[in-house]
Amino acid sequence: MLRFSWEWDLLASPEALWPLVSDSDRFNRDSGIPNLVMRGEGPERVIAFKKFGYLVRWREEPFEWSRPRRFAAARHYLSGPFREMKVAVHLDPLPSGGTRLRYETTVEPRHPWSGPALSLGFRLILKRRFTAIFRAYDRAAIRSASDPQSQADPASGGAPGMLRAPAAAPLTAPERTFAPSGKARLSARFQDLLAAGADPRLAARLRLLLEDGDDSELTRIRPYAMAAVWGADRRATLETCMLAARTGLLDFRWDLLCPSCRGAKFTAARLKDIRGPVHCDSCNIDFRAAFDRSVEVTFAANRSIRAPSSGEYCVGSPQRTPHVHLRHTLEPRTAMTVDLVLDPGRYRLRSPSFEGACHLRAGKDGNVHAHAEPGPGGWPHGETVWNTHTRLSLANPTDRPLVFILERNAWADDAATAAEVTALQSFRDLFADEALRPGEEISVGSLAFLFTDLRGSTRLYRDAGDAKAFGLVMEHFDILKAVIAEEGGAVVKTIGDAVMAVFPRPHSAVRAALEAHRRLRESQPSLVLKAGVHCGPCIAVSQNDRLDYFGSTLNLSARLLGFSQGGDLVVTQETGRDPETASWLAANAGTCKIEKISTPIRGFEQDAFALLRISPDAAVSAPAVTK
Repeated sequence: MLRFSWEWDLLASPEALWPLVSDSDRFNRDSGIPNLVMRGEGPERVIAFKKFGYLVRWREEPFEWSRPRRFAAARHYLSGPFREMKVAVHLDPLPSGGTRLRYETTVEPRHPWSGPALSLGFRLILKRRFTAIFRAYDRAAIRSASDPQSQADPASGGAPGMLRAPAAAPLTAPERTFAPSGKARLSARFQDLLAAGADPRLAARLRLLLEDGDDSELTRIRPYAMAAVWGADRRATLETCMLAARTGLLDFRWDLLCPSCRGAKFTAARLKDIRGPVHCDSCNIDFRAAFDRSVEVTFAANRSIRAPSSGEYCVGSPQRTPHVHLRHTLEPRTAMTVDLVLDPGRYRLRSPSFEGACHLRAGKDGNVHAHAEPGPGGWPHGETVWNTHTRLSLANPTDRPLVFILERNAWADDAATAAEVTALQSFRDLFADEALRPGEEISVGSLAFLFTDLRGSTRLYRDAGDAKAFGLVMEHFDILKAVIAEEGGAVVKTIGDAVMAVFPRPHSAVRAALEAHRRLRESQPSLVLKAGVHCGPCIAVSQNDRLDYFGSTLNLSARLLGFSQGGDLVVTQETGRDPETASWLAANAGTCKIEKISTPIRGFEQDAFALLRISPDAAVSAPAVTK
């Protein structure tokens, strides 16, 4: 066995270095390792690359790590100069504020006589190459940390400054791989992006990313994580990316995520290409697409501008699941202790072998010592509080190996889910042809739906004449579309004078309806709007080549118009109880009159529904309906 242990004292902190050092896909590329030519699936997956025409094959154990202090990997080779290789990387903080990086490798040569040559190669070539890489990563982390505008939220998993400039100079491959005439296209399409109404500041940062970004940063751009790095508005960043996709700077992608490990297991260029079920070999589960949980909208550089290498250099990097803080396998009847460095927030500790999870919150007021052990009934109930610097004792009381995974819940907040994106008016305007495959039904979780109609529109046409009435109705559509878009919703369809709109959150639908009333009173007082809002689960389908929604939530939402008297808004109790909606209504109690209604609704089995009628003018009074 050959053993090597090398140390480097670096200036950056472990937290700043971790996203760079633990990105083994990038590190392997920078080290000169060829990209993979074989990527097997399942726990016994076989992986391979070619070197000097020779196929090197191995089985790889899942990575283990404790962010941001340590990660380790092991390979069992089926061919090549080695039998086994184990690597462990430690990032220990120094009293000076820097980091002592320790790289440990254990290698078993396939042939005993090759040991001296391999040892010489490791000491003379690899150590020198690794030194250059880690020094480059250190400079990049220090440079980014000194820029106050490039501080990332640690929950995003991105290093400060990533997606703003290259994190480190490549050592073995060109970074700025422009396509032929790519620079000219970038300049021209950037002007198109500005002409389309994109935020000039965000457009300029996106152009810088496309010009100077590392290849690895351009193959999967997450708009909300990028907004965290840039310190920009999330929705504005998302809409800039969508405009960039429409003008040919970026490519739109739909990533199907494993609901357990959150890794992207399938990527589709079009919504209609999403299929299921999909298998996650890491978690050994099958799952189907769900717009609110497992479909994330991401982007990639358009290949006519940048042609980033699609090569893969590692299949198990900790940076593939940046929300996971700890992943470790414990052998039967064993225990271990690990020092955790956590960001404030909520986490869950789980094992794929047990139902449920141990839920916890990290804060400065939490326990500095914690113990976690699943029992015969699974994990204990309730939420515990850990310190942001906790010494955790893990125990495996079973007769089989257990994998323990500690993950931060907030990571999902950086995912632009399909449920949210498809509910934006800007998406519907820019990508009207995006729809599911015929016959495909996908759960979208809970959304809010606004239905509106004009009161007395038949009389309006008779009294004002067809031409004038039609013009008034069209203006009313313009007002509705504007307020719906301002609140982050989208018009799904219009039927006659009626509008159906969708929103990610109930309070946005309520605000849009009341604002529509106000604008109509000011600009078109002859038009009186009826409106209803309900929220709940539904499914997404394709209808007439457009994305549409169906389910009992939609049926109930449409029925609410029958209880609106015009100039008011009728909402269900579920909508009114939503914390954001309830808080907003309480804050605006002086300008709204709220009445409770108890009434049966045709087509539903319940005897009576609890509804709220909201009148945007406190002076307006309408009789309550009680039954």
